[in-house]
Amino acid sequence: MSTDLLFPTSVVGSMPRPDYVKDLINDEAISPQEYRRLMQAAVESVVALEECAGLDVVTDGEWWRKSYIGVIAELAHGFELGRNPADGRPWTIVVDKLSPKTPGFIAQEVALLKKITKKRIKATLPAPALLGERMWDPEKSSRAYPTREAFVRDCIPILRRELELLRDEGVWIVQIDDPHLCLFVDDDVRSQYDNADQAADFDVDMVNQLVDGIKDVKLAVHLCRRAGARVRGEAQHKGGYDPIIRQLNKLKVNHLTMEFTAPGSGDMAVFRQLREDFEIGLGCVSCQPGVIDSVEAIVGRVEMALKHLAKERITLNPDCGFAPGSAANVSIDEVYQKLKNEVAAAQQLREKHG
Repeated sequence: MSTDLLFPTSVVGSMPRPDYVKDLINDEAISPQEYRRLMQAAVESVVALEECAGLDVVTDGEWWRKSYIGVIAELAHGFELGRNPADGRPWTIVVDKLSPKTPGFIAQEVALLKKITKKRIKATLPAPALLGERMWDPEKSSRAYPTREAFVRDCIPILRRELELLRDEGVWIVQIDDPHLCLFVDDDVRSQYDNADQAADFDVDMVNQLVDGIKDVKLAVHLCRRAGARVRGEAQHKGGYDPIIRQLNKLKVNHLTMEFTAPGSGDMAVFRQLREDFEIGLGCVSCQPGVIDSVEAIVGRVEMALKHLAKERITLNPDCGFAPGSAANVSIDEVYQKLKNEVAAAQQLREKHG
């Protein structure tokens, strides 16, 4: 993360939402002014938690966003909010050609965060292809966008403008979350595509178009392996990163955030196949509820990575975000202990390798 600090500590993005924050988000009667006042106070509390844990890089927990994927609807017109018939959860779906709203919803998150912390700040964006997978429906979306790919391409200028504003706001790192790309590590998923490599190439090309030419900000891609699925009881996708190494090495970013606590994540020797200019956000802290990794366990995972990576390339972080969906029930006090252990592990590693 930085040449002046070994083993910097970070979160991936989201933090658990206590019940009062969920109630606030779901309160349809509250005025915009009162919502903003109360949510600002809530965000201050989660930043205080991260700072008390000792993190070097913080986020606002993504609490301003009622939906991580649905945040695109704050940036562009053309979406409809309904319910997914499969599970009843809120579903933002594209139904009309996209047109920009007033940009800066995500950049404003950072502007507010800068008022309450002096720590380095991470901001997060959904990957273009992820939006295509989650928000395009062959029946409801096809009049506006006959193909999923056409919709994805139209998302890029919307996201790019937000990325430019985040850079101008002075954010330390912008992380593009891409669980869709990481699905291609799973043989079962790959078998569902006529050409899995072509689909993965499209995903990477869309990310590269989003970030092309953006300078003066660190750029990352989070290769989410659906660690959050364990919280929701959904299917998990297994397999080492080897099937997507070629695509990863094409990414025009500085940093890869990778998960390694989940079963079936593969061997860390895969780092030797990656470009040497990549920094690695090492997923070394489990985000599974009820599992609190000891300091020694976290140190052990980092020591395994050090067999394949220079110490200057490693950032410590959990496997994934801690709030995978609005329905997830995750203890914020448990997460606090996990982050404290992450920071303590970093301190041990600095004493040994500094």
